[in-house]
Amino acid sequence: MPDLTHLNADGAAQMVDISAKPQTKRIAVAAGRISMSAEARDAIASGSVPKGDVLAAGRIAGIMAAKKTSELIPLCHPLPLTSVTIDLQVDAGGVSVEAMATTTFGTGVEMEAMTACSVALLTIYDMAKAIDKGMRIENLHLKSKSGGKSGDWRAENA
Repeated sequence: MPDLTHLNADGAAQMVDISAKPQTKRIAVAAGRISMSAEARDAIASGSVPKGDVLAAGRIAGIMAAKKTSELIPLCHPLPLTSVTIDLQVDAGGVSVEAMATTTFGTGVEMEAMTACSVALLTIYDMAKAIDKGMRIENLHLKSKSGGKSGDWRAENA
């Protein structure tokens, strides 16, 4: 079993010291989906949701969330993000979201990508809930990561 780096010798939580780690380019991609009724999907696609442009709000919310990840996830380092992109695709059953976070730093950006995707999906729910309260956020996952000590990784069913 690998060492648990977020615990000190007494078993108490600690933030890992990354000061000796090399600063390398790191990229992470996360994805998720929100399924919904045809009525909600059509309103999002046509831009007729009463609260406004759902896709634009989801994109901005995801970017903002990535920048706030260390304030939301305990023991997560604040990172100098060099890029965050959010891709939203309306399809037959809802909206798929893919978030990519990039940095050149001493630790990875997986949590930033996952947080960005999560908040983009939650924003879509919030904006369209008046049309469909039964929407379901599903399959939030890390698709890939590159850089750092552990190297590249890709989900089998990404």
